[in-house]
Amino acid sequence: MKGDFIAVDWGTTNRRAYRITAGRAAQLERDAHGILMVAPGQFPNEAAALRARLGDLPLLCIGMVGSKRGWREVPYVEAPASLEGVADGVRWVEPERAAIVPGVSSRAMDRCDVMRGEEIQFLGANAAGFAPDGACLCQPGTHSKWARVVDGRIQEFSTALTGEFFSLLRDHSLLKEVLIGEIQLNTAFREGVREGCRQRLLSSLFGARAAHLLGARAPGEGGAYVSGLLIGSDVHSHLPPANEVYIIGDVPLAPLYAAAVLEVGGTAHLIDSGAAFLEGATRLWELIA
Repeated sequence: MKGDFIAVDWGTTNRRAYRITAGRAAQLERDAHGILMVAPGQFPNEAAALRARLGDLPLLCIGMVGSKRGWREVPYVEAPASLEGVADGVRWVEPERAAIVPGVSSRAMDRCDVMRGEEIQFLGANAAGFAPDGACLCQPGTHSKWARVVDGRIQEFSTALTGEFFSLLRDHSLLKEVLIGEIQLNTAFREGVREGCRQRLLSSLFGARAAHLLGARAPGEGGAYVSGLLIGSDVHSHLPPANEVYIIGDVPLAPLYAAAVLEVGGTAHLIDSGAAFLEGATRLWELIA
C-alpha cells in the first residue's frame, strides 16, 4: 500500500479530502459532506465518490467519521498518545482500502475529554517542528482544543465549547438581537476580549444585552463584542505561564484568537492547519501502510 493515498479530514458538517503524493497535497477538495450529511449505510458510496474524483486509492479517514454517528465507531486511544499509539488503534473498514483513525481521550478524577481529528494536527505540528516541544497549542473551532505535546505524545488537552456557545446564543437566546454585524478585529472585539479575561462570563453576557438596550454600544458591534468576550474567556483560561501560544487554524478564527492572545499580553504564532494535517496524516500512513 505504499504510495499515493487519500486523507480525509471528515468532520461533523464539513469535509476536506487530500490526494497525497510523497507527503504533498497533489489535489484538495472541500465540501459540506460532513457525517451529518451522510445517511446510515452510505459511507461506502461516499468513499467511492471520493475515489472517482481523486483517484482509485486507499483512504485514511480522520475525525468524526470514527464516532457513533460515523462510518464505524472506533475506540479512543487514551492520552498520553503518540502517532504510534494512534496507529495501533486504527481500524480497517475496507481491507487495505479504507482505514478509520481512533481519536484520543483523557480521563481524570475531575474532568474527562475527547477529540477526533485534532490529534492528527497537534501531532503533525509537533513532528514537523512547527512548534517547540511542550508548547501550548490551540486549535480554534466549534469546539476549541488546547493541547501540550511532549516527546511526540499528547500529554494533556482541554476542550472549550466556544464556537458552539456563540452559535447557541446567536440563534436561541435573547442575545440574538445583539449578535449582529460582522465579526472583525475592531475596538468592540478587543473590548470584549478584555472583559472576557475578568472571568465573569455570565454577567458579562447579560451586560452585552443591557448595553444594546441602553444604546451604550453602537448597533452592529454586538457580534464582535460577544465574540471577543467568549474568545477572551477561552484564551485567559488556557494561557500558559510563558504567555506563548501556537495557533493551528485558518481564517477567520485563527487571526481572532491571535489578536486575543496579543490583547492579553501574550505572543501568538500561527500554524497552517492544512500543513499540520498533511504532516500528521502522512506520518500516520507510513506507520500503518
